[in-house]
Amino acid sequence: MENVSISFELSLDPFFIPAGARYPIFFVGLGIYLFSAACNMTLLGLIIAKRSLHKPMYFILFSLPFNDLVGITAMLPKVLSDILTDTSSTYYPLCVLQGFLLHMYGGGILFILAAMAFDRYVAICSPLRYNTLMTPKAVAAIIALVWGLDFFFIFTIFILQARLPRCKSKLMNVFCDNPSLLKMTCGNTLINNIVGLTNTALMQIISISIQVVSYVKILIACLVTRQNETRSKAINTCVAQLVIFFSFEITSTFTILSHRFQHVSPDLQKIMGMLIFLVPPILNPIVYGLNSHEIRRNLFGHHNKVST
Repeated sequence: MENVSISFELSLDPFFIPAGARYPIFFVGLGIYLFSAACNMTLLGLIIAKRSLHKPMYFILFSLPFNDLVGITAMLPKVLSDILTDTSSTYYPLCVLQGFLLHMYGGGILFILAAMAFDRYVAICSPLRYNTLMTPKAVAAIIALVWGLDFFFIFTIFILQARLPRCKSKLMNVFCDNPSLLKMTCGNTLINNIVGLTNTALMQIISISIQVVSYVKILIACLVTRQNETRSKAINTCVAQLVIFFSFEITSTFTILSHRFQHVSPDLQKIMGMLIFLVPPILNPIVYGLNSHEIRRNLFGHHNKVST
């Protein structure tokens, strides 16, 4: 068995890129990254700079573009650099860091959307008590809980992976994630698999449960209310969040399925894996930018007093 315990360098499994396609693929990927980064940074900048956006909804929303920037930055620049330079290697500590950040991004989306759904539930179902319930201290506690839970679940997975000795230097992917890192280790991985599946299931259950309960109550409130404007605002807000949620879940499902069928090519599996870190960071700021009247008003300088 190959002994690489003294070496931090790992080799990756690169894409097969046809002759002449390297530079076009690089520039397309670079354009995607720059577009996503610009959109998410603009949304972050607006929330920081505009006092009219200093509200509980937008403080919670702030975590979403921040999380998207972490996800796409942790993955895409390294992949693009390898494509441009025709290299396929990394160092073990950087690989672990990349994997940790990518998993934090995935868990972050689930918990952030749950927090946003709860905020909309309070705003729509208890509008008169909204400012009393969603105080700055309560919002700070919700945001801390979002990132605290995310860190706890992901850190547990990676600390269990770190206890196992590494006996391979080939990572069968173009980027680092926990499953790929786990395949390079020796020893019994049963505990890792059980904890990994349990944590993933718990994260999904917590997020989906909060969202389902919140949106069911919002739907009931929309059916009961006779105010068309209130109903329209509620539906628009919920539709935006549901689009974000389903875009993440659909890309995740396709990725999982691509690894379950043997006839799927390795390159297609890698592309499907990358979609999780590409689609939401591109789609999320567009969905919120187009859906939120208040964000559009602050971005484009419209002075009509319309709020989300």
